[in-house]
Amino acid sequence: MSVPDALRPRPLYGQFPTALRFCVRDQTRNRLAALLLVLFVPAWYLMMDALAGDTPLDFKLYATGRILHVDGGHLTLISAGLNSVTMIAGFVVFDAVRKALAFDRRLVFAGYRQSTLIGAKSLAVAVVASGIALYTALAMLPFWRPDPGGWFAVLAGFTAIALTYGALGLLLGVLVKHDLEGFFLIIMGGLMDTFLQNPLGNPLANKPVLEWFPSFGPMQFAVGGSFGNTALWGHLALGLSWAAAFAAIGLVIFRIRTRNRTRHEARRDPVLLPE
Repeated sequence: MSVPDALRPRPLYGQFPTALRFCVRDQTRNRLAALLLVLFVPAWYLMMDALAGDTPLDFKLYATGRILHVDGGHLTLISAGLNSVTMIAGFVVFDAVRKALAFDRRLVFAGYRQSTLIGAKSLAVAVVASGIALYTALAMLPFWRPDPGGWFAVLAGFTAIALTYGALGLLLGVLVKHDLEGFFLIIMGGLMDTFLQNPLGNPLANKPVLEWFPSFGPMQFAVGGSFGNTALWGHLALGLSWAAAFAAIGLVIFRIRTRNRTRHEARRDPVLLPE
C-alpha cells in the first residue's frame, strides 16, 4: 500500500490537520456502527423501558452515602444508554485503529511524526465518542425527559463512558491480533460493566465492589444529577481517569508498534547513517 499524495510529508503545521481528517474519516465510515447507533439505540431503549416498567428502586450515592428512591424504568434507561455507548464507541475505535495500524507505520516511514499521529488519533477518539454520547442522550428523550440539569448530567456520564471505551478500543486495536478477540472483550466487558450498576437486575448493585468498574463513576454522576440534584464531580473525574489510563497505555503501544526501526537502528549504529 503506497502513501497517497495528500499524506506525503509536509511542514509540521500541515501534518496534524491532514492526519486528524483521515483519523476521523476512518472512525466515521463504519456503516455497521452507524446503523447500530441510529437503529439499535432507540430499539434498546424501547425494550429496556418495557421490561423495567415503573418498579421503584433504591440507588446509593457513594459520595454522600445517600439512598435515592428512583423510578426503575428511568434508571434502566440510563444503564441501557451507558451499555449502548460502551459497545458502539469501543467497536468504532477498535475497528478503525486496527485496520489503519499498518498504514500508520507507512506514514511514519514516510516522514510523519509519531507525536502528530498520536495527537490526531486522541482528538479523533474524543470527537467521535462525544458525538456517539450526544446522540444516545438525545435518543433517550422520547422515553424520559429529565429536567435540563439532569439531562446534562446524563450526557456527561455518557460522554465519560464513551471516552473510556473509545480509549479501550484504541488499546485493543493496537494490542490484539484478531477482530473476534477485540469485539468479544468490548461487548462482554461493556455488558457486565454497565449491567452490574443497575439494582433492578443485580442485587449487588449498591455494594462497594462496583467502585472498581469503569462505568461506576459515570453512572453515579448521571444518577446523582438526574435524580438527586447532586453534581458528583469527583465521580465524573473517576470515569475520565479510566479513559486517560486506557488511552495512555494504548498510545504507548501505538508508538512502539509504529516507530521507524530503520532510523532507530541508525542512531545506535553510525555505520548505518547515510554519508
